[in-house]
Amino acid sequence: MSLQKRAASFRYAFRGLLHLFQSQPNARIHLVALAVVVAAGFYFQISRTEWIAVTLCILLVLSLEAVNTAIEHLTDLVSPGIHPLAGKAKDVAAAAVLLAAMGAVVVGVLVFLPKILACCSV
Repeated sequence: MSLQKRAASFRYAFRGLLHLFQSQPNARIHLVALAVVVAAGFYFQISRTEWIAVTLCILLVLSLEAVNTAIEHLTDLVSPGIHPLAGKAKDVAAAAVLLAAMGAVVVGVLVFLPKILACCSV
């Protein structure tokens, strides 16, 4: 693959990210949560292992939000009318984001709650 094609693929990916955050309210909510979690990570000086867990959770949630958006767009293209299977596809894609977000909350509680409790008990 030529260098120009490789560069173009990165431009398309960044264009997709821009579309994701401009068009999807939930993606913007995740972006705000990301900023809060990163700020908390610096404030509480979480460990390298904790940063790894938090980073993986952030990337998983954002990645699944992007896949969910792609599935929604593709479903709307191939099934512009209401169809039960189209609805199921969208629901299951949204469920994937929900599961990842719930897992991220669990990781967040495991990482930050002890630090918050220790801070408040002093």
